[in-house]
Amino acid sequence: MRAALPALLLALACAGGPPQRAPTRAAQPVEAAPEGEGTPLEMQVKRYPGGESWQLSSDRGNVVLLDVWATWCEPCRDTLPVYTELARQYATRGLKVYALSVDEDARAIEPFLEENDIQVPVLLDTNAQVAEGALGVRVMPTSYLIDRRGVVRHVHEGAMGDTASLLQRYRGEIEALLAE
Repeated sequence: MRAALPALLLALACAGGPPQRAPTRAAQPVEAAPEGEGTPLEMQVKRYPGGESWQLSSDRGNVVLLDVWATWCEPCRDTLPVYTELARQYATRGLKVYALSVDEDARAIEPFLEENDIQVPVLLDTNAQVAEGALGVRVMPTSYLIDRRGVVRHVHEGAMGDTASLLQRYRGEIEALLAE
């Protein structure tokens, strides 16, 4: 079942219609919570390339942008550079940006990062266990903006337009979360 997830997510990302939920998954997608509400998201994965353990709870007190992506995902090529720009712009104000790869073969990651000039920390979700289970990802790419308490406040599924409009949308949401 997990081996089919990358193909399913790619098909959904490239589909012209709205994303559809895979019938075999039990996990509900993580939804955005209003300010002051919601349960902190818990997740643990490995860092790339060293394999050290990383927990989302280690970034409490920061706003976190978590993007679920894969090297084979064409829309990810467009969105990941935006996250690099946001990381540069907001790092000193408390934004942490992570790219959570669901690639089955981590050897594909380094060439992809170099080719696309991606400068954000990469996390590994081999076999999409976190994406499928804890996050309930339905389409690639999917990004989560998480507030300082660890609560998901914004979820963005799929490609969301040109770079300028994408940056504008994220900047507004990040500014609001950093101001809380």
